[in-house]
Amino acid sequence: MSRSVIQKFKAAGIALAISGSMAACTVFPVPEAPRVMDFPTPHTLNGNTASRSESLRIDTPMASDPYNSSRILAKPLPWEFRVYGGVRWRDTVPILVRDMLAGAFRASASFQHVVMDPAPGSADLSLSTEINAFHAINQGDSARVTLSVYGQLVDNRSQAILCSNSFTVSTPAEDTSIEAVVLAFGNAGEQLANELIAWATNCDANPS
Repeated sequence: MSRSVIQKFKAAGIALAISGSMAACTVFPVPEAPRVMDFPTPHTLNGNTASRSESLRIDTPMASDPYNSSRILAKPLPWEFRVYGGVRWRDTVPILVRDMLAGAFRASASFQHVVMDPAPGSADLSLSTEINAFHAINQGDSARVTLSVYGQLVDNRSQAILCSNSFTVSTPAEDTSIEAVVLAFGNAGEQLANELIAWATNCDANPS
């Protein structure tokens, strides 16, 4: 091998070493983690719901983008979504809704036993939902939160759909700040949970 070729290899090696060290150390600051918001479990539940002897599994809701994410969404126009900057939910929206509904159903004692998927063990019934809206609507100096789901109560033994219905709730926020909007999300979730609990416990179809 000629001396010129060897010198080219050495130069290439030095360049790779320099580029590797530059990649490991960056002059750009690491961005701070965004504020992380929780979606609270409702504590104020209707006390006049019936009680069923079956066990219930809360399935993780289905959702398409942009709802299948941890972003807190606003919808200033019917065809446009925007994202609140510097803040996010603690988990994706389907997980938040699943956890909220499981906590609400347990607190209401409307079913003998309530589990979440993918918990081991079987349950008599399943609550399956699809998320169709989970966003704030900003209008000038005011904001409202809209939650919408389609729910099905399913007999796990026969896979028969016992009841199905759509649920939409809308709750005003005190102002357009992220704190007020998150609080409105919690209030809307509480209202949604109450409606779902009353509907599921009064579903008059008997599992086979």
